[in-house]
Amino acid sequence: MKEEEAKKVVREGYAKVAQTGCSCYTTGSSCCGGPSLTEDISRQIGYSEEEMSAVPEGANLGLGCGNPVALASLSEGETVVDLGSGPGFDSFLSAGRVGDSGHVIGVDMTPEMIDKARENAAKGGYSNVEFRLGEIEHLPVADGTADAIISNCVINLVPDKKAVFDDAFRILKPGGRLMVSDMVLLGELPDAVRNSVAAYVGCLSGAVKKEEYLEAVSSAGFERVEVVEEKQFPVKLMASDPTGRAVAESMDIPAEDIDRVGRSVASISVFAVKP
Repeated sequence: MKEEEAKKVVREGYAKVAQTGCSCYTTGSSCCGGPSLTEDISRQIGYSEEEMSAVPEGANLGLGCGNPVALASLSEGETVVDLGSGPGFDSFLSAGRVGDSGHVIGVDMTPEMIDKARENAAKGGYSNVEFRLGEIEHLPVADGTADAIISNCVINLVPDKKAVFDDAFRILKPGGRLMVSDMVLLGELPDAVRNSVAAYVGCLSGAVKKEEYLEAVSSAGFERVEVVEEKQFPVKLMASDPTGRAVAESMDIPAEDIDRVGRSVASISVFAVKP
């Protein structure tokens, strides 16, 4: 898939998620699992009950693959940039960590997601969070702004992952840190998955090999690059998740064959520091 085509399908897919409030990227009308499924997904990828209840309704759509906020060790007064902030879940959790003296900037390329996040910020009365429309490989953020950058299952949607890490390096202060959760490949995906638009938008076929991902971080200039958490792709969750079912059905993959995909994909959380 060409870069512009990939951006187009991702933008359209996530616009649909923002408009419907369902964590489903496909065109099916019956794929929304509701709040209970969203909370189940969030628990399995590392969010606590307290965190899920701390944000405005509609901010958590169960779109992540980890909990970068919990691993980022945010402190009072810091400036945080959230790459691919969606409806604002991780941005709002970060806002609680950095306090009134801190600042959180969420960046997303989907106008509908920005609108949703701003609505959620207004509902929650957040004065230390703002949301900016932009691509995460061309961040609308000045050089040396951030103490910390977080991102949750978004960089794998960008064709040029090196460009994302290059720009993240630019906006960090010296000594600033990166904490991202993302999907990577441990093996080869079946052709049906690798060539599927639905799988790309669902974070599968856009993923690259783990080694390639870590090299992109290092080559941007980051030091102390470390995988602090790694989990096998939650196959059972995919099988029960409406998004997973819809993706599998769109690729004509029987449910029992989803195991093959699960063995090829992992969720990792990566920490790195700008010297």
